[in-house]
Amino acid sequence: MEIGAFELNEPLPKLKKPHALAMLQPWVDVGSVGSLTLSWLEAHFEAKGLARLAKPGDFFDFTRYRPTIYYQEGRRQVNVPNTYVTYGRRKTGNDFLFLHLLEPHSHGEVYVDSVLQLLERFGVKRYCLIGSMYDLVPHTRPLTVTGGGVGKKAQQDIERMGIESSSYQGPTTFTYLIQQGAPDIGIETMSFIVHLPQYTQMEDDYMGVARLMEMLGPLYDVPRDESYIRKAEQQLEQISLALDKNPQLRAIVEELETRYEARANKRQEEETPRLSPEIEKFLSEMERRFREN
Repeated sequence: MEIGAFELNEPLPKLKKPHALAMLQPWVDVGSVGSLTLSWLEAHFEAKGLARLAKPGDFFDFTRYRPTIYYQEGRRQVNVPNTYVTYGRRKTGNDFLFLHLLEPHSHGEVYVDSVLQLLERFGVKRYCLIGSMYDLVPHTRPLTVTGGGVGKKAQQDIERMGIESSSYQGPTTFTYLIQQGAPDIGIETMSFIVHLPQYTQMEDDYMGVARLMEMLGPLYDVPRDESYIRKAEQQLEQISLALDKNPQLRAIVEELETRYEARANKRQEEETPRLSPEIEKFLSEMERRFREN
């Protein structure tokens, strides 16, 4: 069976007022925070495969999203990058769709429309994007989480959890049109974007995952994955050790702490202490090198 550009596994499951949780590569998945968080939820709810794009080449440039070779039962197989969807059930409360999105390189309108058709077909009540981005924040404080909600219940949940409103303006993902179009078909929307220290830039940032667990765990009654928490604690310890050996980095963190506290005290934006030019230059150079690699 097909819905839009998606090919679905049959028979189709019957889901109770599902919430759709989505992650997006590569736009808002630095440190693989969205990927790891979605994997945690899928493991907890024993998620099963539901859908994937029938022709991913219609949407993705495979010189940018590279296929990979792996061995299965002694034979070489090729894994083609794709957008795919799984589902999970709960004994009580709403069920789930889990969306692993890739930023489309072409036919973005068809891509977005296909996702919206899929959400509508399964009666999704809420669409929630989870992810991460780099920012001028210290690792020594609770990581900032920004986002927003459209819909009465979504807005209430956002306010109750203390999620900061995002004031970002500028280039964004084409898939934001999913969030823009969902309310038109009766689906409320939410987003949780955790802000990671720009000076850490780890391949798998478990501190970011732990922060999203703090948000999503109570919301959906899911216990923390203690193995992830231990990894987050180990990463925090490693950063602290590096800080002891690097006075320049320690000075940066101290300035970031000052900025963080100013925001926490809800001071006006113009009153927030600015970083020194030397530190701004250091962080800009770090970001440039990271992008080049």
